[in-house]
Formats: sequence, C-alpha cells, structure tokens
Amino acid sequence: MKMNIYFKGLVVSLLLIAGMFTSCEDQPDKFELTGGLPQVSYIRMPYLAQSDSLIVEASLKSVICLVGDNLTSIKELYFNDQKAQLNTSYITSHTMIVQIPDNIPEEVSDKIYMVTASQDTVEYAFHVIVPKPMIASMSCEYATAGSEVTLYGNYFIDDPNVPLTVILPDGKQLTTFTKLTNSTITFRMPECDTEGSIRVASIYGESTSTFHYLDSRGLMFDFDGKTGLGNHGWHEREIKTDETSLTGNFVQLGDGTSKMSVDGGWNDGVFAFEYWCGSWDSPQNVTSGDGIALHNLVDFTDFANMALKFEMYIPTSNPWSAGAMQICFAGYDKVTLSGNPIEGFDGVVAGANAKVFNGEDGLGAYGRALYRPWMDTGSYDTGDKWVTVTVPISNFTLDRLGAAAESVPSSPGDFASLTFFVVGGGVNGTECTPIIKIDNIRAVPNK
Repeated sequence: MKMNIYFKGLVVSLLLIAGMFTSCEDQPDKFELTGGLPQVSYIRMPYLAQSDSLIVEASLKSVICLVGDNLTSIKELYFNDQKAQLNTSYITSHTMIVQIPDNIPEEVSDKIYMVTASQDTVEYAFHVIVPKPMIASMSCEYATAGSEVTLYGNYFIDDPNVPLTVILPDGKQLTTFTKLTNSTITFRMPECDTEGSIRVASIYGESTSTFHYLDSRGLMFDFDGKTGLGNHGWHEREIKTDETSLTGNFVQLGDGTSKMSVDGGWNDGVFAFEYWCGSWDSPQNVTSGDGIALHNLVDFTDFANMALKFEMYIPTSNPWSAGAMQICFAGYDKVTLSGNPIEGFDGVVAGANAKVFNGEDGLGAYGRALYRPWMDTGSYDTGDKWVTVTVPISNFTLDRLGAAAESVPSSPGDFASLTFFVVGGGVNGTECTPIIKIDNIRAVPNK
C-alpha cells in the first residue's frame, strides 16, 4: 500500500516536471531579442481610448507607446541621457510600452536613443518635459533670520544660464544655497518680516507654495496675545519663554524630569495641554474672548482640505521615545468648560472631562490624530531647532489605541475645543523624559 502511494506520487511529480518543460518550450509569444535595427513610426499614449493621439513630447514618469517595426531588437533605451527600464512583457515587434525615467537629464538632446545588441544606436526626436519646481513644505515656516532652513519638493534645477531662484514674500531673491538637490533647497534665512507664499523659479518655470512663511491664517494659539487663547481646562500647562524661543512664548509638554513610561502612561498634569471652549456663565459664552469655540475663531467649513500645523522644539538632551501625541478636536457634545447650556445648540452639552482619552462612555473610539515621530528610529528630537509639524485633518481617524475610530469629526461644529495629550497610543517605546515645546498652533488650507 505504501509503495502504491509512493509510486503514484512519483508519477504525478514526473508529469508535472514534464509539463513544466513543455510549457517553457511552447511559448510562441515569448520575448526574444532580434537582430537588425528598430524603426519607430510614431509615438502614442498607451491606452486604447487614446491610441489615435500621437505625441511628440511627454513629461517625466509618463508611460508612452512606441509604434514601429522590429522593436524587439532594442536592448537599451535612453531618453536624452537617462536610461529607461524595459519590461519585455510590454514589447512586441511592433509596439513597446515604456515609462520615461523620473530622473532629470543632465544633457538635453531631445532624442530617444535605441541601442541594439550589436551596439548600433538609432535616434528618434522626442521632447521630455521637465516640470516646473514643485514646493511641498518648509522645515520651519517661522524660521528666524540667520537660521538654516530647507524647502522640500522636487524639480529644483539650477541651470548655469538660468540660476535657480528662491523668492521670499518681501521680494528678496536668493540664488546662493548651502545645499541643493533635486528635492531640497537649504539656505540661511535673511531678514524677512512679510507673511506670505514662497516662490521658486527655474529654467522650467515658477511655482508658488501653498504654505505661508510666518503663517497667521487660522491662528488659534500663539501664546503671545494675538488671539488671547491659552490654557482653558483642568490644567495650567506652563507657558514660557527662554533662550530657545521662536516668536516669544510657547507651551511646553514635559518638564525634563517627569518620566514617560514605555506604554505612554497617563500623566495629564505634565503632558497635556487643554483648550475646552465655554465659560461658567449660563448660557456659556462660546462666541468671543477666552473660551470662544475654535470654529467661531477659524473657518472650518472646508475642514476636509485643511491641516493642523504648529512649530515644535525637542532638545537633544531630552528626546521623545514613548507615547503618542494625541491631538483631538471636540464639539460641544464631547467637552466644554462647564457643561452649561449653549445658546443656539439643542444637543447634549458635555462638561469638563477626559473621556475621549481614558475611553469612558465610548468616547475613546472618537477620531483624533496620533503623532509619534519616534517610531521611525526609536527616538526623536528636532536637533535643538524648531520645525514645522503638519497633520492633515483627514488623518484624525484613529482611536486612543491607534485603531480605526468609530466616528470622526464630520462638521465644522466638531472643531470647538482642542487637546494635545502625550499618552498611550497602543505602541510601546522606551522610557524617556521628553521636553516638547509647541508654538503657533493653527488650522490652514493644505491645498
């Protein structure tokens, strides 16, 4: 019986092996590099719906289709001086689908070069469009004069004949940089007291940043009196100024001696900043002064296309390596200062509480952002300098343990109060005594 089973298994294995050899030999469409020279008749887009659209140029990373004869003779393909990646699954004698490399050419000839196995080269005229500069972000949107700052993006091309230029909101033009790559521009910030967008111009065009330098749009907390808002809850978080100050006062989470446990243990007396709207009046005042509902200060109508931003400073002496910075907006139904009625609001008004963070009454499943940059390397600091943190409001989708929230902010009314609390998050780190300085908390367009 055992021999029969073994014999049957052996037969099946032999049949499978034979089938594999047969299938390998029986592939009439299998790619084979051919001899001779390729000929390109025209180039089109690769999709059937666009097959009648002939093109003579395309942007970096575009996928195009070469049409001609004997295209299987092409061993290597270059756009200007940049080699393309060929996939033989998309090459036939008459068509070749290929993606233009993302790398910017160093020498522009406006040619495609097709190299055969015998090292013959056939040229075809084709223009690769290099996009104008793309500005994504700035290392610190409140960078002070003399500090080093970096713009991040792409297509930062410094041409000898048309130098790359950074244009500040006050009109100053910078062409000298401490470091320059295709995706970063680093320079010393000159004096500039003007708020506004930053522009970058290259030989391929000019772009304007969506972010503002010295951004005051949607400013909620500057701690210097511009909005008048600060602590407004159970705790009087320390508002201070020192030699590291960016624009004056800032709020500080952690005191440099209080420990954050590996699981981000609860310590709201040191690691939480609360702004709970409302007052002790009845009805509560949420329309003006200290206690104003944030949506009455900042327009959250288009919150889906907004981001929460703030500047942050974490010294190298006190890095952060445990706990999540849970950032949570809340409506009147989640928290207010007193719980007294609010004129014009017919729902249940919640009083002062931490239920969103401790999980009571199911509020721990309400959406918030969890910011924990230490997870990438195990520990995080900002190198003794201020950086801008950007958290899209579309990211306010997690519960207190980092799972998907059961409900999320869904209307402007959900942006009345705001809490920053470094606690939990569902991921363990290492014990630390972090100092986290925060300034210029604002809600701004992210597009």
